[in-house]
Amino acid sequence: MADIQKLKSIANQVRRDIVRQTFYATCGHPGGSLGCTDLLTALYFEIMEHNPDFNMKAENEDVFFLSNGHISPLFYSILARSGYFPVEELATFRKLNSRLQGHPATHEGLPGVRIASGSLGQGLSVAIGMAYAKRLNNDPKMVYALTGDGELQEGQIWEAAMFAAHYKMDNLIVIVDWNGVQIDGSNEDVMSLGDLPAKWSAFGWRVMEMNGNDMTDVVITLEEAKKGRGKGKPTVILMKTEMGFGVDFMMGTHKWHGVAPNAEQTEKALTQLEETLGDFPAPNS
Repeated sequence: MADIQKLKSIANQVRRDIVRQTFYATCGHPGGSLGCTDLLTALYFEIMEHNPDFNMKAENEDVFFLSNGHISPLFYSILARSGYFPVEELATFRKLNSRLQGHPATHEGLPGVRIASGSLGQGLSVAIGMAYAKRLNNDPKMVYALTGDGELQEGQIWEAAMFAAHYKMDNLIVIVDWNGVQIDGSNEDVMSLGDLPAKWSAFGWRVMEMNGNDMTDVVITLEEAKKGRGKGKPTVILMKTEMGFGVDFMMGTHKWHGVAPNAEQTEKALTQLEETLGDFPAPNS
């Protein structure tokens, strides 16, 4: 039985990390990071069997791929808080020569990062490759991938979706951050995505939905999604979230997609987010 209160507590600290990383860097993407915090907290601290003693091949462990790489402040906080590298390193986010670049990269060898991501549309294809490799190697573990909903405007997503369904990649779970907005505004205004549940179903996927800002629903849905293993279909979870969730003035707008808070805004945000695990030291402190 998952300890939901413990997961909520971890998520609270991760949200503080996101706000502080982007503030100190004076750049970054806090909105989507805050919206997806509950998902990654549940994955790394409850759902996945993973090993912080990192190896690229991920043999006999579950694997996560972040396709919408701009929400790197979230990914870095989760990796640090689950033991992949020191929490203190979060203070180097987006700094010169840091391993914590604006979008995750592999050339510096940051533990937990298996692909450079941020060029949207590519992560699903890589996740399918890992799922296929696990099948060939009789590896029973699962592969997870997170994409943005605006990312579904990329054609490569649908090519990959066809492949996964055709080859019955039932060890693959894809989560779509269905927050309805992207950097230039609402999905409906930029390019409507249509009926997403019907679309994924028509492509041959098992389709689920969940409230991505309700930790209980996140855990229950992810556990149910894992039961799709052996049933011959990949699973997609359409995850309803609120961009900027947890910080009231960041919610309900796309404007915090890629804007860092100033000192006053950071102080206001942090009053809404309890420090539960201890903040990372400020840069040069």
